[in-house]
Amino acid sequence: MTIKSFNKVISFFILFSACLYVNAQGSWELIETPTGQHLRSVYFTDSLYGWAVGDTGTIIHTQDGGDSWVEQDAGTDNNVVHVFFLDRQSGWASSWNFEGFYGTLVLKTTDGGNTWIPEAYPEDNIFMNCILYLDSLRGWMGGSPHAIVSTNDGGQNWMQSEIDTNALAFFPVMNIYFYDDNYGYACGGMFDIAGVTWSTSDGGEKWYPIDNTDAPADEVHGLHMFDSVNVLGAGGDPDLGYGVGMLRTANGGMHWDYEELTMAGNAFDLDFRNDSEAWAPLGPSQQMIYSLDAGTSWTLIPAPESTAIFDMIFTDTLHGYAVGYDGAAIRYVPKPVGVGENESRDMIGFHIFPNPSHGVVNILLEQEIGEERSLVVYNLNGKILFSQKISDLSTSIDLKGIPAGVYICEVQVLRANKECRTQQKLILR
Repeated sequence: MTIKSFNKVISFFILFSACLYVNAQGSWELIETPTGQHLRSVYFTDSLYGWAVGDTGTIIHTQDGGDSWVEQDAGTDNNVVHVFFLDRQSGWASSWNFEGFYGTLVLKTTDGGNTWIPEAYPEDNIFMNCILYLDSLRGWMGGSPHAIVSTNDGGQNWMQSEIDTNALAFFPVMNIYFYDDNYGYACGGMFDIAGVTWSTSDGGEKWYPIDNTDAPADEVHGLHMFDSVNVLGAGGDPDLGYGVGMLRTANGGMHWDYEELTMAGNAFDLDFRNDSEAWAPLGPSQQMIYSLDAGTSWTLIPAPESTAIFDMIFTDTLHGYAVGYDGAAIRYVPKPVGVGENESRDMIGFHIFPNPSHGVVNILLEQEIGEERSLVVYNLNGKILFSQKISDLSTSIDLKGIPAGVYICEVQVLRANKECRTQQKLILR
């Protein structure tokens, strides 16, 4: 799915963009977080609700798309390395434990992270790098020195999956993905030894590692599934000038082609904004790469404010988030389309309160202007969801029937036969 043209959102991106690093498709802005700890993983269930986790038990949470964050109690001071949420309430995280035993603490919440309950993974010396759930009962974890494990009872019991044996079968696992109930992929490996992928076509009953002759020399950190058999992977080697590497299969993992890009660094994640636009953060090199042709060619840009970004996620074509070292968090700002760069607009001052709102919104205009005034609410694809004439400087509207999310509130004024518009961001919870 691609971004639809919407002609009425330019002011929103002008008014609410700061510290932007612009490219032909969009930009990223740095957003504040309440921590200086390294953030290792980020997950958003939608455009508003997200969590980021990191060192010394750090878990932070936002309910407004990253505008503000609160810290949550992880129940441990050890590093939290990965987080996953099934919905706004049900989430899991993995933490590497070094107090009392060496292994993994699996953190679980059923109230959006207000309470996290840690439980020790039953096997010592296994450090889980990733965790995901397909529903409330079926989950998967991958780890080091090797693990692809699953649960069918919500994490009460975990079972090691069967792996088809070759020289690369039992390397560390960094990420696991499922396209549907049958097809899944995992990736990992060891630096300067081998990058590995695994594939399954029977729902994880058995996994097949990459053939030795197809394997790159370094870990594969992230995968993107175009469909059940076409998959793109990202990794690389920051040493000796080998640079970012891309791995691709067109037959469900039976054969992989590896390409080294002419860009120094290591891709630590891989996420697609739409069918063709892809992004990968390069971690400590403080750079990012993006592709506009589904990973065939790539462009290198600096990360915002020289941040070291490691993990990212797009919730839809218009909302993306990423985190990294020293509490860094960035947010994607899509490029507005349909309005000429030199087109001027008369600004109409107005206020929205409360914002965020649970449905009832008050609008206050700063001045009595114009022959005719209207209030319009759009979604970020430009679809009109609400429209009403305004007869007073202040008015209240009921938007309870509109789902939670980020929207555009626009005031339109007809002045001297010229229509003037101003937009502001509106958040509904």
